[in-house]
Amino acid sequence: MAAAMNHDAPEDQAESSLMGHLLELRTRLMRALLGVVIVLVALLPFVKTLYSRLALPMLSQLPDNQSAQMIANDPTSGFFAPIKLAFFAAMFLTAPWLLYQAWGFVAPGLYRHEKRLAFPLLVSSILLFYAGCAFAYFLVLPGVFHALMMFTPDIVTIAPDPGKYLDFVLVIFLAFGVSFELPVALVILALLGWVTPQQLRQGRGYAVVGIFILAAVITPPDVVSQLMLAIPMCLLYEAGIIAAQWVAPKPDRDDSRTPRDA
Repeated sequence: MAAAMNHDAPEDQAESSLMGHLLELRTRLMRALLGVVIVLVALLPFVKTLYSRLALPMLSQLPDNQSAQMIANDPTSGFFAPIKLAFFAAMFLTAPWLLYQAWGFVAPGLYRHEKRLAFPLLVSSILLFYAGCAFAYFLVLPGVFHALMMFTPDIVTIAPDPGKYLDFVLVIFLAFGVSFELPVALVILALLGWVTPQQLRQGRGYAVVGIFILAAVITPPDVVSQLMLAIPMCLLYEAGIIAAQWVAPKPDRDDSRTPRDA
């Protein structure tokens, strides 16, 4: 009977450990959701101001003979577009909090050297995503709309639907935010040993071609936005090579000894 009890003990411990992980996961998810809800509620009184700021890159490029307004083709578009913007703004602002909760759940299972590498990558990914969105808002969107207005006939009145404009801008933000994560992706590949800095240098030409193809696919069909995504990605690729060289596993010197030295 004692042997049976000892045999059941590991199963009970495994079940208890699994329940503990599930409870911890539920707690982290609830904290993350609560943070998003709090920020969302705080932003709701300012949805009109938020949307006006978001529309500024396009409205500032309208010709002088056109009023800076949008037309809601759907009666509910003028209501749901600002609410949708507030939700995504809350997700954007709480991204550090969300990743902190994810880190709190994953970190206890990592070794010390893994934590030293993972935490800087996590912080870098947040900062690069924010940098990509800021680059899109302050430089890309004004440039794109300026180029579009240059080729739009004067008899055409530009008055987009609020919902369609929001979807357009969110796609631009997501494309540039994710694309700016390229150095982090290269560092992770180097840490896993899937690529080496030397291989990244040798594949630079293929990478540039792939970057321009990707920029043409995920950006609107205009040359301005494609170039404004492709050129920073090429620079970020070079930065990723430098960062990968710092963190890539160094070859073991003992393996390079000749049989005579051994």
